[in-house]
Amino acid sequence: MKIHLFQQCLIDMFYPHVGMAGVKVLENLGCELTVPKKQVCCGQMFVNSGYNDAAKGAIKNTIEQFENADYVVSMSGSCAFAIRDEYHHILKDEPEWLARAEKLSSKIYEFTQFIVDVLGVTDVGARFNDKVTYHKSCHVTRLMEIKEQPMKLLENIQGLEYLPLHRAERCCGFGGTFTVKNPEISAAMTKEKALNIADSGANIVAGSDMACLMNIEGMLDRLYKEGEIDRHIRVMHIAELLNSR
Repeated sequence: MKIHLFQQCLIDMFYPHVGMAGVKVLENLGCELTVPKKQVCCGQMFVNSGYNDAAKGAIKNTIEQFENADYVVSMSGSCAFAIRDEYHHILKDEPEWLARAEKLSSKIYEFTQFIVDVLGVTDVGARFNDKVTYHKSCHVTRLMEIKEQPMKLLENIQGLEYLPLHRAERCCGFGGTFTVKNPEISAAMTKEKALNIADSGANIVAGSDMACLMNIEGMLDRLYKEGEIDRHIRVMHIAELLNSR
């Protein structure tokens, strides 16, 4: 099956190993991947701050790079949602671009959604021996309505001990520019999330969006250094777990 991979800026710039893990998982499942060289930001960050006109260049570039794909798989649920649902609003006054956006929106899938719903796979043959909990990020869970797919994949990883996370569906406090515009509220939300992760007993917190995981990782490290949690807890994108052997 031929797919185009949407990496996400954050993964491309700061966590390339996550993108590489996603590529390996999909290739092991028989997918033939294309990663367009001219893909850049999907425009979501501009839209989140109300700069719709400024976002159009990035949006149109994304459409041009991915519109002819059979399937588009995004390593980020937030980016997938922006491409699938938000482009329509930004381009509503440009009929030609709106039609192209609608064509693309029918092809985009979040990483775990594609594996389970399109490929029909729930066991990728992974093995990972540790205690893991899972953060249910807002865009993936609420907006993309992807709830069971990540859990099905996690439960079939050999050796993995899954530990439930209290209030797993609560926002981690990142929310794109929310963390910059409302730092005190954001920090309080992130601390609550980090303490719940520590209380779960897990040594690893997994997720499907690196923006959330980056935010959570910073708070976990801070609380560990300050003595508020008793161990170093790692964050891992679910692609890394699925690529483990």
